[in-house]
Amino acid sequence: MNNFYKDKVIIVTGASSGIGLASATRFASLGAKIVLAARSIDKLEKIAEEINEKFNKSTDNVLCVKTDVTKEEDCKNLVEQTVKHFGKIDVLVNNAGISMRAVFKDMDLNVMRSLMDTNFWGTVYCTKYALPYLLESKGSVVGVISTAGYVGLPARTAYSASKFAVRGFLETLRIEHLYDDLHVMIFAPGFTTSNIRNVALTADGSPQGETPRKEERMMSAERVAKIMARGIFRRKTHMVLTPLGKATLFANRRLPRVTDKMEYRMMANEPDSPLKKQ
Repeated sequence: MNNFYKDKVIIVTGASSGIGLASATRFASLGAKIVLAARSIDKLEKIAEEINEKFNKSTDNVLCVKTDVTKEEDCKNLVEQTVKHFGKIDVLVNNAGISMRAVFKDMDLNVMRSLMDTNFWGTVYCTKYALPYLLESKGSVVGVISTAGYVGLPARTAYSASKFAVRGFLETLRIEHLYDDLHVMIFAPGFTTSNIRNVALTADGSPQGETPRKEERMMSAERVAKIMARGIFRRKTHMVLTPLGKATLFANRRLPRVTDKMEYRMMANEPDSPLKKQ
């Protein structure tokens, strides 16, 4: 893959932590030119320094752009700054996202809006402005979703809705450009070690603060990044990573009612779950 990624220009949103950070680092190790996008410019600049030192890169090969993906103008600026600096775009990784944990009946609707603004509209905005350049380069659009984008996840109503929406959007985009050599990959990592659960929103919109899951048992963000890089190289259209995710999708197609009960039980058994144990 080294030759494939050498000098490719790759935008990664949500690059300040988790899968975004691991992916940007992985692409840099393979010789790509990286655009780091997130709300915290201080974090991005520190990450850029570390990448440059680790891989002996020129400072011109890593670009940091402060970006709030909920703002259309920020996403447009991200693309404009990338093209101004590098002259092209080869890969867009729509990774920026937030999660939540609450049952819908108790949830403030602003939580739903926040999830849709970040997870769905952030993907739409960035893809819209990057698309002309990706078509020119016959490049790749990646949407990082979740198993929750295939199967409804109880107590994650807004999260599932936003990830279903991203999947629908990208599926349609892929078909629209079926004969344009545009590569569209829907990427569902499953539960991955990151801080997304710590900052997940509760029913009133406040962050929950602590993860309800045992992070050490999850796939690492670095492992996810390696698989993503291979998927882009092979121009995969769908990737569901974890055994649990694959098993859930398989079971849902054949035994949907049984799967519903299994999902409910699994999420109800989380510490302080908003679901009642049955």
